This record gives sequence, structure tokens and C-alpha cells, in this order.
Amino acid sequence: MSNYEIQTKDAFTVLAYGTKLPDDYAQIPAAKAAWWQTVMNDGRWDQLKRLADNDLEFAVNEAVNGEMWYYSGVQSNAELPEGKNTRAIQFPAGEYLVIAGSADNPGQLFGQLEGIAFGEILANATDFAYVGGPNTSVQTSETAGQVNGEIWIPIVRK
Repeated sequence: MSNYEIQTKDAFTVLAYGTKLPDDYAQIPAAKAAWWQTVMNDGRWDQLKRLADNDLEFAVNEAVNGEMWYYSGVQSNAELPEGKNTRAIQFPAGEYLVIAGSADNPGQLFGQLEGIAFGEILANATDFAYVGGPNTSVQTSETAGQVNGEIWIPIVRK
């Protein structure tokens, strides 16, 4: 099983722009990649980066009213920018499953971390569980052509 940690995090807010994901799971990776291209090309990403409290870049998965949504965002306590599909996503204080990794690009990193978290660690966990709510992959840095980051998933002890 891959390496992971359980960390206690303070509550935080991610300001983000989002898109509804397709119901067909096979289409989700392409939809997420297309979404990042959209927000980077239309200036919304630059707008969010100016509001950020730090250099972390967030990709958030969240079920909203029975639909799966995907958000590109930054950690910030600023006012939410006006626009369609903007959201201030609240992450509660508490314990989080944290898995670190590296990849050639952010999309590859985020997909890799989600696969390890949901396909391996949470599927085999016996002393903690994910009970829903938003989860996020976080790009923390770039080193020697590699993108470094973590996935943060809120958990409860069994």
C-alpha cells in the first residue's frame, strides 16, 4: 500500500470556479483537463491567483445537489469573485488523509493521487473512512520539471 499520513488541519476556504462533470466516468479525466485549460486561458485563474493567501493551487471534487463538480481554486479569505459557477468551498477543521506525489504535470499528479486515495488506501482502510464532502488535490511546488503535491481527504475514525 502507498505511503500516507493522517494530519490534523485547521479549517480553510478555497475560492474557486467550477464545472459540472459528465456522468460517464470514462469522460471525467478529459473534462477535468479541458476545464483547467478553460480557466487558464480565459483569465479566471489569474484573477483567483491575485486573491490567494499562499502559492498553493487546488483542484476540488465535490458533490453538489447530487451532481459531481470539479473546481480550480486557491486558498483565500477574500470576497468571492462574481461570475457563473463561482464557489467558496469550506473545508472543516479535523483529520485528513494526506498522500504526497510527483508527476510531469498537474493533471497527471491529481489523477494519480485520486487513484491511490480512492482505489487503494480508502478501499483498504480499517480504522478510518471518508464520509463525503469536498476533497482536494493541491499543487505545492515544482522541482526539476516535476509537479509536486498532495491530496487532502477529510476522514473520520471508525
